[in-house]
Amino acid sequence: MTIIIRLDRMLADRKMQLSELAEKVDVSIVNLSNLKTGKVKAVRFSTLNAVCKALNCQPGDILEYVEDEDD
Repeated sequence: MTIIIRLDRMLADRKMQLSELAEKVDVSIVNLSNLKTGKVKAVRFSTLNAVCKALNCQPGDILEYVEDEDD
């Protein structure tokens, strides 16, 4: 199972910088950068909720499931 983070695409669609999102959701830019690059193993629902609210989107717009080739 692979989860792909599409935060960069949502930011581009909204013409928003990561620093602006970090300010709106009160999460450090480092943590959001790690999320954006897929370097995280978990996401708090409160963070996901805040990001979706700030970007006016659904969680499925940010997270995508892709089945592994091995499965």
